Amino acid sequence: MTVNIQYVGVDVSETLSAFTKEKLEKIFNRYEFLISASVHFKQDEKNHTEGKICNIELSLPGPRIFATSNERNFEVSVRETISDLERQLKKRKQVYKTH
Repeated sequence: MTVNIQYVGVDVSETLSAFTKEKLEKIFNRYEFLISASVHFKQDEKNHTEGKICNIELSLPGPRIFATSNERNFEVSVRETISDLERQLKKRKQVYKTH
């Protein structure tokens, strides 16, 4: 499991990195065909009530899977993004089973 975390215009947070890796580890254990994950944390300066953006791109055989969310804090944003990715991975896994 390779996880690359980048902070764009945001201070680096070890607790946020550990939280994200823990959540991604569950997905990597469930879906063995995953290769790596690229995570980007950004702050939207225009939106002060929300504006905590988390982008996650998963590498796997075939096209990559990407999800993003914009929430009030980064932990909620990570959870939302990962739930979107899991939805996409369930569809992809069914495609693999049929072949």
